[in-house]
Amino acid sequence: MVYETGNRTVDDAVRRVLAGEELDRRDGLALIAQPVDDLAPAADYVRSELGDDTVDACSIVNAKAGNCAEDCGFCAQSVHFDTGIDNYGFLGPEKVLEAAKRAERDGAQRFGIVVAEKGVSKEHRPEEWEDVLESIRLVRDETDVEVDASLGILTEEEAAILAEEGLNHYNHNIETSPRFFPEIVDSHDFEDRVKTLEVAKDVGMDLCAGVILGMGETPTDRVDAAVALQEIGVSSLPVNVLNPVAGTPLADRIGDSADITTEEIVKTIAVYRLLHPEARVRLTGGREVNLDVDEQHLPFEAGADGVLTGDYLTTEGQSPGDDIEVIERAGMEPNTDVNEFDPAAVKARHDEAGAGERDAAAEAADGDADLDTAAGTATSEATDD
Repeated sequence: MVYETGNRTVDDAVRRVLAGEELDRRDGLALIAQPVDDLAPAADYVRSELGDDTVDACSIVNAKAGNCAEDCGFCAQSVHFDTGIDNYGFLGPEKVLEAAKRAERDGAQRFGIVVAEKGVSKEHRPEEWEDVLESIRLVRDETDVEVDASLGILTEEEAAILAEEGLNHYNHNIETSPRFFPEIVDSHDFEDRVKTLEVAKDVGMDLCAGVILGMGETPTDRVDAAVALQEIGVSSLPVNVLNPVAGTPLADRIGDSADITTEEIVKTIAVYRLLHPEARVRLTGGREVNLDVDEQHLPFEAGADGVLTGDYLTTEGQSPGDDIEVIERAGMEPNTDVNEFDPAAVKARHDEAGAGERDAAAEAADGDADLDTAAGTATSEATDD
């Protein structure tokens, strides 16, 4: 079957991708200039031809929060910025396991252990290193989810140990294009990130590396980031959309919403699918605040086939039940290859929890109103006296 939109640039790209050809930077730049109505369904067609019509869900735990010495301009956890987040040391293996079991119940296929620092160090913080390894073992042995991690910069020895312990994917986002990266981070450079990904890949781990959209980058930067990820070789490509946190440089520079439109988000997802036809293109942080409820299904109709479900590192996400509804609205279904679960049960549990939270909030509001009334009465009586 020949796919045709009538748009020669898009149709030619689809034909070449399905023939096994890798598109290049020139192709990416041509594609991102095309109308979204041509681009999105073409990318979705490629996904359906090469994929399985499922959306793979991952979940994460912020296992060590804040006080990071790096100065990434988007990050609420940098010690350089006053963002008011909670800071804490490594949670401990048992608490990480608890989070993994919650993610398992919510339908996650993968579970990521994330720390906020330049790098977990076997040499300089041996106790924390051992806690990380024990956490990996517990999640590996006591759940059905696959274990991933984002631990910052790695040495060759550390990467080899993590691979031996069964770590599946290593996450280390490149964030943006090589050109735009210095506009976002001063304390390390783009090549530092690439080197860690190469170290992880060399010992056999799969790579999860992606970007943040809406930081002030151009469409060309978005394409160049995807091309850089082609050269690295990733199997999971997370696409975050900036959720500016007050106190970070990007919030000061951009304001309280990302510098990108819904159409640009969807077009970028589509181009990433065509440049990475066999990777999981994963919609991750910031989607809820940058896409309206009735728009969240659109990236999954433009080639996305992965999602990060639940809460993020320092901000809340929507419920896994809501995520499943978004997936189903796009005509797809949750992946259950690793962790078999009942999507209907997850939706029902979160609907029930949501109703409970709404009731609790209503009771709290009534209580506050009673307190306000009582306070007002007491004030009046005292004044009258």
